Amino acid sequence: MAEAASEELLLAAAFVSDAQYNRNIPFKTSPQAVRLYYLYNHWIMRTVTYFFIFLNLSLAVFEEPAVYPLPFLATSLVEVLCLLVFFGRLTHFAKITPRNVFWKDTKNICIMVAILLSLTDLAIYGALRIYNIKSIRWSRIARPIFLINFAESRQIRRAFRSIRNTLPEITYVFLLFMFSLLMFSLMALKLFGERNLQTAEGLPYFRNYLEIVFDLYVLVTTANSPDVMMPAFDFSSWYALFFIAFVIVNTYIFMSLFLAVVYNNYKKHLKNEIRQLAYMKHRKMIEAFNLLKEEEGAQPVVREARWKQLVKLVAPDISNSHRELLLRISDDEQKGFIDKKSFVQLADLLNIQVITLKIRSHPLGQWMPRIYKSSVSQFLRSMVRHRGFVWTYDAIILINAIFIALDEETPYISYAEWVFLALYIIEILLKVYTYEPRVFFGKNQFWNWFDTLIIFAALTATILNTTLKSTTMYNSQQILDIVFILRVLRLIRIVDSIQRFRVIMNTLINIVPTMLTFGGLTLVVYCIFAIIGMELFHGKIQFFPANSNAPYALECGNPALKDSLFARGKYCKNNFNNFASSFIVLMELTVVNQWHVFASGFANVTAQPAKLYFIAFHIVMVIIIVNIFVSFILEAFFVEYSLEKSEVETAIERKIQELGMGVQEEVLQDEQLLDNMESAEHDLEGEVGTKTQPRGLVFKIASKRYRTVDALLQRMFEAEIPPEDEGPSLEEILNLPPAAASPSHLTSERAV
Repeated sequence: MAEAASEELLLAAAFVSDAQYNRNIPFKTSPQAVRLYYLYNHWIMRTVTYFFIFLNLSLAVFEEPAVYPLPFLATSLVEVLCLLVFFGRLTHFAKITPRNVFWKDTKNICIMVAILLSLTDLAIYGALRIYNIKSIRWSRIARPIFLINFAESRQIRRAFRSIRNTLPEITYVFLLFMFSLLMFSLMALKLFGERNLQTAEGLPYFRNYLEIVFDLYVLVTTANSPDVMMPAFDFSSWYALFFIAFVIVNTYIFMSLFLAVVYNNYKKHLKNEIRQLAYMKHRKMIEAFNLLKEEEGAQPVVREARWKQLVKLVAPDISNSHRELLLRISDDEQKGFIDKKSFVQLADLLNIQVITLKIRSHPLGQWMPRIYKSSVSQFLRSMVRHRGFVWTYDAIILINAIFIALDEETPYISYAEWVFLALYIIEILLKVYTYEPRVFFGKNQFWNWFDTLIIFAALTATILNTTLKSTTMYNSQQILDIVFILRVLRLIRIVDSIQRFRVIMNTLINIVPTMLTFGGLTLVVYCIFAIIGMELFHGKIQFFPANSNAPYALECGNPALKDSLFARGKYCKNNFNNFASSFIVLMELTVVNQWHVFASGFANVTAQPAKLYFIAFHIVMVIIIVNIFVSFILEAFFVEYSLEKSEVETAIERKIQELGMGVQEEVLQDEQLLDNMESAEHDLEGEVGTKTQPRGLVFKIASKRYRTVDALLQRMFEAEIPPEDEGPSLEEILNLPPAAASPSHLTSERAV
């Protein structure tokens, strides 16, 4: 009986953990499968998987054409090792999921096909090398499949899936845009083609229709403005009207329309997925409840002891005081059990960061109570806490910025640096004297640590530089560079001093985990285009030092680039000769400026259709992914600025205040000591806490951060989803029997 209860508890904990982290992996419910499922989701297993995924992607750095060449045997052995790890991870996944679900899941098929293709290509390539036959490693383009389709990468997979769903609407706008571009190109051919105009390079101007289409497409990105207009504008000022009309229609209207369509459709499809995730989260919690429930009269409940065991399994790292707080919230009336509605909220409760604070006095108040509590000491501490102290040092920072910009050789400027360093050191000492040191230097007090390290590093470097100057004739440029950099970095303190700056920075910090999803998206696109670019353009362009006497050194090693903008701009180092250089070129293409010079240069050394490669990259990266990224940033900032606290956060704060264990929010904000704190236990300086609180434990909800990307997305979209569009209401879900809690249209995680 006890063993069965333990197995039920383990299974319920798996359901709650899935709901907390929004995992939607169907798994077998046998005890052995549940233990394997725990192992599958362990952070070490996920870390190892990601390590080998990125190791597999990074092999392109060491394979021909290589940045750091390694023997083929070494890279092939590493690749085989990576593929074995992937196969082992896939086998592990097959052990925990039902067989019919596993084989219907497209992402599993994609991984198996990618493994098979990679091994086949590796064997063929190795065999051909033995006979000195040159071939292409065509399977390298499939390596990003592992990053996309493993279960751990559900955010990246969801982003690709949303892009795929958005493509039909984008296609319609793109076709309309191309129609406009082709129409304007035809008008340009008729207007300028017969006037024998020439470009600045002496080439025919707007006489070839395909060249006109390309030049005007570049003008949409503004990269060749106003150069493309100048021959016509020099001939007649009236022709500027043609280019103005073109830019208004295609750059400002169509590009804005792309952003609107991408954002609207991406958000719509993402909402549908988040709506499903929200429903599945409730279903997981109901399944966990049904495993642990007992009858209390006619009402099914979970006993307090079982609830504590469950929370300890799901969140072993939270403190006992935090666990008791969650119990008091779930069992508000202290009946000794938790009903179904309160139990379902457990996943959201665990996602709210609650800080446990210990009130204790300043060490100096214990060691020297008479001096520390004297009227002079209290006045000094009140002065440090006053906003005027912050404003004074803001002014000092701004004055310091002016002195940094002035001539370093002026003696008075050099002496002033010592004055500023002394003022900053005094500021730090005063703050440590006023605030409890263990709070001030808490592990999550980023700005306090940053401020202190910058000041003392600058002091050390300045002393070292002054000592070297006074004792020897040696003047270390490296030390001077460090000094200058540290002085400039000191100005970053102004970000934390101004409230509005701090809000913006905290918002950026809060959305960093979700921005990583788009970083993965970008990595996949870059890897694919980098590998294709190396196969198309490897060795076509070479870089030579400025004093090189090699043939065609000024033409990047290729006579086809003679007198070209590419060669005159000294862009020779921007090539696809290895993986690292390819990434740099793609980054420059993402920025867009001068991308047409790159496209024309590589087209000159290969063939004109090579420009399609650069156009395709611009469409995929700039028009689609960058627009989605911009849209998400806008939405995230809107949420951070305007979204009210959730019902669960409000319930936690209300319970904290009811228990008399809260801490005044405005006091903490004024002191700026507890910003960005997320750890389980901290100490709070007693001088402030004892004004309104007794000595002991107090609680505070941390900044509005969420542990998972899915949770942030839910916070973004759940507020906009009308209750009637969410499927069954919470009350209906709570009354569903276990068999009806899994609707047929909600499936497991799909592949791209």
